[in-house]
Amino acid sequence: MLNRLLHAVSSLGPVGYLPKMPGTWGSLAAVILVPFFFLPLTLWTRAGVLVAIFICGGLAAARSEKLLGLTDPGVVVVDELLGQLIVFAPFLSLNPWELAAGFLLFRLFDIAKPWPVRSSETWLPGGFGVMLDDVLAGIYACLVLGLVRMLVLF
Repeated sequence: MLNRLLHAVSSLGPVGYLPKMPGTWGSLAAVILVPFFFLPLTLWTRAGVLVAIFICGGLAAARSEKLLGLTDPGVVVVDELLGQLIVFAPFLSLNPWELAAGFLLFRLFDIAKPWPVRSSETWLPGGFGVMLDDVLAGIYACLVLGLVRMLVLF
């Protein structure tokens, strides 16, 4: 029962099993939820949510790796949820274009894996390594989105 629950957390239920590009589906699910369930939170609450997702997601991803016998299986998309939320964490409000830009920027950094995103996958053991590269990709995307917002406002 615990194995099934943890695997469901790591795959975001059925999201990780959607056809083709499960990471993109996981990111899109996060973007859809952001305006309703993440942006209304205070910055401190958002930080707490991110820490909780990192810990729970890391444990769940590690369990899924063992159950499936694979390293960073494609169905594990809780890491995309975390990375995508990191992109939007510091912003008080976002319009639909900014949400779309944040989504695209995160997918770009998550797929391209610029330094040190790729190497970070091995910095922590098991599921936490799975989570960490998306944390860094999310930070990169967040910084670029913030820069774009500043340039557009001036």
